[in-house]
Amino acid sequence: MIPAAKPIIGDDEREAVDRVLRSGMLAQGPEVKAFEDEFSPFVGNRHCIAVNSGTSALHMAFVAAGIRQGDEVIVPSFSFAATANSVKLAGATPVFADVEADYFNLDPKSVEAAITPRTRAIMPVHLYGHPAAMHELQAICQRHNLVLFEDAAQAHLAELDGTPVGAFGAAASFSFYPTKNMTSGEGGMVTTGCDHIARQVRLLRNQGMERRYENEVIGFNTRMTDLHAAIGRVQLQKIEGWTKTRQQNAKFLSDNLKGVVTPPVAAGATHVYHQYTIRVVDHNRDAFAEELTKRGVGNGVYYPTPIHRLPSFGLTLDLPVTEQVAQQCLSLPVHPSLSQSDLETIVSTVNSVAQAGS
Repeated sequence: MIPAAKPIIGDDEREAVDRVLRSGMLAQGPEVKAFEDEFSPFVGNRHCIAVNSGTSALHMAFVAAGIRQGDEVIVPSFSFAATANSVKLAGATPVFADVEADYFNLDPKSVEAAITPRTRAIMPVHLYGHPAAMHELQAICQRHNLVLFEDAAQAHLAELDGTPVGAFGAAASFSFYPTKNMTSGEGGMVTTGCDHIARQVRLLRNQGMERRYENEVIGFNTRMTDLHAAIGRVQLQKIEGWTKTRQQNAKFLSDNLKGVVTPPVAAGATHVYHQYTIRVVDHNRDAFAEELTKRGVGNGVYYPTPIHRLPSFGLTLDLPVTEQVAQQCLSLPVHPSLSQSDLETIVSTVNSVAQAGS
């Protein structure tokens, strides 16, 4: 079986963990600070604050920026549930807008139509590693005096017109979950150009205190450990090479796949292919995926049920493109561990399944 995803953990990561274990400093400490400093150049030298998960990063960013009960935050429904959960955890209400079919990201027209007097913020997701339409969304925020956030959980090193994701909004949130383009084992990062938000996140992650026993606000325990940060620091040294390999793998797939819709890349965008997501439009997607699995090609369906229809929200909304792509999207292996033989097998298998069903 060619795996759909494969975390890469080597001797360098193991040695980094051993180094921390030998030091005796396991909780948030010098490794976390070094990880934050080393991540900053990848997001336009913004403040970086490490936390224990991507979901915590989303949650802490909202709370730090003052998003609260009574506020509405516009988000896509075609995403992982954490995108909307984090809004609810901050006490606000997620308002779901539609996505556009090519890049699976928030449709600016749908966003503008969803704005109400209670709208406080917009948070696009750079889904699958493709940047959202940030220029248009920035303009909408300026027109309506809204705060722009970024869910960059899947988009490490993605760019739009030379600006890295994580450097557009008031704050952005990254994830280092094991299947992401880089991992710390588990963890997240808030990036921001705002001194106030940065300090608030630092307070919030550590029980509301900057100095021990001097709790300034009601906080949380969302600290990253030095063990996780040490892994992240090693992975950060490798992610540029891994990203180039992902992009090369994606190019081979796009150049050779037939019978499916391959992922386009918008003008000025740098896609980092957290997932290589095709659209299966002439066949039953689930049957297509099952047949690929039977033939030894791993794959994934992200996300079969839009967030608004999950039991945790249970909403009936008119989001036609979201509903369409949720039935069509299928992600193929694109990770750096693929061999040329693997890539050729993926292409021949997908093309064969597509042809057999046509």
